[in-house]
Amino acid sequence: MSLVTLLPFIVLIGAMFLMTRSAKKKQQAAAQMRDQMQPGTGVRTIGGMYATVKELHDDTVLLEVAPGVHAIYAKNAIGAVLADEEYNRIVHGDGEGDLKVDGPVVPDDASSLTDDTDSAPSDDAKIDLGKKPEADDAEPKDGKADAEPKDGKADGETDAK
Repeated sequence: MSLVTLLPFIVLIGAMFLMTRSAKKKQQAAAQMRDQMQPGTGVRTIGGMYATVKELHDDTVLLEVAPGVHAIYAKNAIGAVLADEEYNRIVHGDGEGDLKVDGPVVPDDASSLTDDTDSAPSDDAKIDLGKKPEADDAEPKDGKADAEPKDGKADGETDAK
């Protein structure tokens, strides 16, 4: 065999090796991050929930998700171990992250943007687009008000005895 025929296989094997190596490095970094957890550390789960670590076990972690509310999670469910400053900023909000707007604020509905109140329709002229209920004493459209069913059975009756 020539080198030209083996070259695609060599490139494919090399690419697979590099991909598995980078994935393995990410797994090791995540495991090392989870090993750094201690009681009192703020964490974010892979679901996006922020909590405080209360207890560590072999494969599980007891998290306090709210004062007095505890939940048991797998260690693999911890997405990030946060620094105390970052955890307090996200969970408690220290005011630095508040949104400051310099320009005008656009309202949720456009009714306050228009100044012409004369052309607005009045509340008295509302159109009812719903289906109107038929009167109980009205005849059906086919003109047979008291027609018997074809098979002689009332609604809900069957042939079973």
